[in-house]
Amino acid sequence: MDKWECTICGYVYDPATGDPDNGVEAGTAWEDVPDDWQCPVCGAGKEDFEKVG
Repeated sequence: MDKWECTICGYVYDPATGDPDNGVEAGTAWEDVPDDWQCPVCGAGKEDFEKVG
């Protein structure tokens, strides 16, 4: 699965690990992350992420 990087702070969302501290289970594809999810580091929205492969 593709990883997604926050263009503001550089945090990388990895579907293999998800973001369990914020309600996103491991194995959750980017497309299935809730639209109101925010970067756990800087609070940016999904629109501020770019695919990094």
